[in-house]
Amino acid sequence: MRKVFVSKKILALMAGLGVMGSAVQGVSSPLIKIDGSSTVFPITEGVAEEFQKAKKGAVKVTVGISGTGGGFKKFCRGETDVQNASRPILKREMEECKKNGISYIELPVAYDGLSVVVNLKNTWATCMTVEQLREVWKPESQGKTINWSDLDPKWPKEPIKLCGPGSDSGTFDYFTEAIMGKAKAQRGDYTASEDDNVLVQFAQRERGALCYFGLAYVEENKDKVKAVAIKNPKTGKCVSPTAETVRSGEYQPLSRPLFIYVNAKALDRPEVREFVDFYLKNAGKISRQVKYIPLPDKAYELARKRFEKRQTGTVFGGEPEVGLTVEELLKREAKE
Repeated sequence: MRKVFVSKKILALMAGLGVMGSAVQGVSSPLIKIDGSSTVFPITEGVAEEFQKAKKGAVKVTVGISGTGGGFKKFCRGETDVQNASRPILKREMEECKKNGISYIELPVAYDGLSVVVNLKNTWATCMTVEQLREVWKPESQGKTINWSDLDPKWPKEPIKLCGPGSDSGTFDYFTEAIMGKAKAQRGDYTASEDDNVLVQFAQRERGALCYFGLAYVEENKDKVKAVAIKNPKTGKCVSPTAETVRSGEYQPLSRPLFIYVNAKALDRPEVREFVDFYLKNAGKISRQVKYIPLPDKAYELARKRFEKRQTGTVFGGEPEVGLTVEELLKREAKE
């Protein structure tokens, strides 16, 4: 009898533990939702991976790539906690956030050069001007086949095949503002994707390819595509996109700061506070690892102060800006 009694107790204990185990398994980890720029994605993904390792799986972080514009739509509806952005927030997005009661903290995290890219077999277009790029991409060129020789008679009479980010991308906004002088003013008959890896594959495949996307994706794929030098409108010098030329401000007008925006209300949750703090402490290191240009330590220090003070809003006026140097960015950050 004693033996049977003990077995029943053990069975009961095991059953109880089983119920408890199921209950523990049923409790989901806190979730941090991030979306937005595919350009900023590699940095944020790297930070998210390191953060989740540090938390030993206690917090889950998801990172989407719906583009800066597409991401702001979700962010301003309160659907995400953090927004990746390859340009500052625009007036219409500021108004949408305000309408929905979403306040945000703007934090610069790195610097990037937007690269004009060609196929490896393209040996002629080593340097291009803003005027040449405008001729190819302007809205009035919609439906027209433009040959390389139309841009320079020394170049072959081969059709240019275009690819670039979709209209929800901050890269699209920045490129059109820098080259056309007006955001979103661009022909629409080109191969578009919010995923820069798709654009790399296009440029690798098409001999006549002319594409644009972030410098980091060129650095990662030097065996597949190559970047074209751009003639600086002020100096007339052909400058290739590199970490040094972007940081120095020589590579113009296609250099830009990158940001994350944090939903201020989301900071009520300890996991979001910890993540943003972790991000700012590691942004420089991880930016370098994924081939972006880290900001000066002073910039990260100013960003941390803004975060600690819960300082909401933007240091920009809601209008697209082109050619902002690191020094100019620092001046704006320091004023706040």
